Amino acid sequence: MPELPEVETIRRQLQKIIVGKKLSGKEITAVRRRAKLLIIDFKDGSSLVFHLKMSGQLILNGQPLKHTRKIFKFNDGSTLVFNDMRKFGWWKRVKNSQILEKDFGPEALKINLISLKNCLKSHPKIKIKQFLMNQHFIAGIGNIYSDEILFASKIHPAKQVGKLNDRQIKLLHQNIKKILEKAVEYKGSSLKDYFDASGQKGDYVKYHQVYQKEGSKCSRCTSKIKRIKIGGRSAHFCPNCQKL
Repeated sequence: MPELPEVETIRRQLQKIIVGKKLSGKEITAVRRRAKLLIIDFKDGSSLVFHLKMSGQLILNGQPLKHTRKIFKFNDGSTLVFNDMRKFGWWKRVKNSQILEKDFGPEALKINLISLKNCLKSHPKIKIKQFLMNQHFIAGIGNIYSDEILFASKIHPAKQVGKLNDRQIKLLHQNIKKILEKAVEYKGSSLKDYFDASGQKGDYVKYHQVYQKEGSKCSRCTSKIKRIKIGGRSAHFCPNCQKL
């Protein structure tokens, strides 16, 4: 957290406002996202790259807080405040952002069905929850949206990738895009630390079906949502709708 929908929300907001401004004398030409990275490109070809990690925030003209780590000042007097309570997030000025971008897999919102199938077939023993969260396989999905995508697809998070049939893979592909696009539409999920670039909370939390809902009733069958650990991360699912 933040994942693709949250970073994409911030990217779209910053794109509208800071392109054309100057930062440290350099003109901003674009604001991009690659996986969970936010990238501000400059006219000279260099970039400012952010990874918000667990609790990072980028707030336009925000007020400095006790966990503010950096204030970026634009030529017109406006600011971009980087807050990070847990201090796992980072920013880097780089001459070529491709060095940081090259190790990511296809973007989750852009991957086609054939590419997804081929990648799945190449890693038959891995559990699907871990596959979705591995940024080398598919870029942008984390703990929240992997749970939601798998619930929508009726796939158990511990199911091995090699045991998925064609119908399940097609459904998975459809729901990756459906869930992520809807989450972007509602400006992401604010559970604790996430705010968009205007300092507002995202509204997608109210559409969560399983994430952090252990013990609650499934919206489809009324069974209780369970939580298990997979690769050290929590996975929330309905044991009735998502059979192993």
